[in-house]
Amino acid sequence: MKLTARHWMLLAAAGSAALMIGALAFQHIGGMAPCKLCIWQRWPHVAAMAVGALALLAILPQRLLAGLGTIAALTTAGVGLYHTGVERGWWEGPASCSSTGVAGQSTEDLFAQIMSAPLVRCDEVPWEMLGLSMASWNAVASLCLAGLWLMAWTRAA
Repeated sequence: MKLTARHWMLLAAAGSAALMIGALAFQHIGGMAPCKLCIWQRWPHVAAMAVGALALLAILPQRLLAGLGTIAALTTAGVGLYHTGVERGWWEGPASCSSTGVAGQSTEDLFAQIMSAPLVRCDEVPWEMLGLSMASWNAVASLCLAGLWLMAWTRAA
């Protein structure tokens, strides 16, 4: 069976969904809270899944969708490579952390929130396999997914 552009797009979007499920499993089952850069890596996967859903609806040109999916996959790969560099000490990461804001909270509530928040650093590797961190594996997998999106682009009408 010859795969069509839509098949390639759905396969790539499913790959992003699998990576998201894995990330959420590490977070919620494994107890590994994500750092700021980990969260940044998730958003392009969500975008790629949305592009896959649009591919199912067939309301936009396939080449456009495949191009958007490619951009999403390359974006998360780029953030993953950047994160890898931060983890390895090749360059500095973001200086600030994200916060949820403090408006309307008492001093006691704010202090309790700060004390209960997990300390998650972008420059530490909480898990690795075969010498690669999760950020590195995300970059590798996302580059493969970009290849799938490009296959869809070449097959698109």
